[in-house]
Amino acid sequence: MSEQPGSGHAVTVLVREQCHLCDEAVTAVREICSELGARCTTEDVDADAEQRAEYGDRVPVILVDGAEHGFWKVEPARLRAALQR
Repeated sequence: MSEQPGSGHAVTVLVREQCHLCDEAVTAVREICSELGARCTTEDVDADAEQRAEYGDRVPVILVDGAEHGFWKVEPARLRAALQR
């Protein structure tokens, strides 16, 4: 049995509380990850001083396998392509 495209990839969305763009990004990313079999988690950027310093002015930030993929909005076609590699 072969693996589903995207399985093995991990997507993390860096968010903060009371951020409507974060809520929208998480919904979109979860939908795409579910479709492609990738793992999806969220992390509160304000819970870690290093993350807050690096990413705090760009939330939501999407990380694919730990590398920054994008910020502020989800580009569905681009995220799907990254998860299908």
